[in-house]
Amino acid sequence: MSVTTPETVGATRGLPSLGPEATRLLRLLDDTFESWGVTAGARPMTMPPLLPAADLAKLDYYDNFPHQAVLAAPLDLEGRLTTPFDAERGEWPAAALEPAGLGLPSASCYAVYLDHQGTRVADDTLVTICSWCFRKETHYEGMRRQLGFRMREIVAIGAREHAETHLADFTGRIQAFAAALDLPLRREAACDPFFDKGGSKALLQRLTPVKYEFLYEDLAIASVNTHRNFFGDRCDITLASTGGPAFTSCVAFGLERWLSALTRRHGSWESATAAVLDANARTAVLDANARTAVLDANARLRADASGAAGPVI
Repeated sequence: MSVTTPETVGATRGLPSLGPEATRLLRLLDDTFESWGVTAGARPMTMPPLLPAADLAKLDYYDNFPHQAVLAAPLDLEGRLTTPFDAERGEWPAAALEPAGLGLPSASCYAVYLDHQGTRVADDTLVTICSWCFRKETHYEGMRRQLGFRMREIVAIGAREHAETHLADFTGRIQAFAAALDLPLRREAACDPFFDKGGSKALLQRLTPVKYEFLYEDLAIASVNTHRNFFGDRCDITLASTGGPAFTSCVAFGLERWLSALTRRHGSWESATAAVLDANARTAVLDANARTAVLDANARLRADASGAAGPVI
């Protein structure tokens, strides 16, 4: 049996397979990122790999990301008789398919917002999921650029402050983890066209970026994204505290892209896996020290408050 190496993973079709070493590292990374979310209070959930195209259209997905969209359609049992499979091109012609009523999302978080549509949520709701995502690209390249890939997300739904704090906290967490990995990352503002390009919200997005990517060399491997109240409005997600639309934000990790970055940096699956295990141990110590510092600060504040209150009469 051939052993998959970092150099040989992937095919130009964008659907590479991973061997045992790569699978172990991918699971280790996903467990790491999921644990960050759970520790912060996120509920782990599992979402379907397909979503109704009508739901994605309601979110302007096909207007904003038509170049990435991938759809699923069943065979037309009558049409296939007159329009057979094209063996030379390796595809079913459109005339042999029923209308495409299902979409393959390009990010995990869409399913979370749709799952919460029409609900009232707490101000500090957190969800974490890992889903298969799909993007049509102009070309595919190993683990760097794929048709189908896995994305771990930690999604905040609730008050504006909650959504903003979520991104600030995880920005620090990503940067600390990268430093422990000896993985130099560059943070850059990016643009996701959630809003009509000519609208006031689009202008606000240009003035105040809603997405920052973390890049290793030229490859974005993680991002932090705020959508303000866009999904709260479109999905009718309201706050139990005020009845107003919920704000949302998400932190995303492209797992295969992390494999690419780590093996480029450390040279092999074994060295990359060892680096993640070591980084987890080092950041766990930092987390414990930070928790101790917070507890000490809280204790001092309580002591100061008690002393300032004066004697009880």
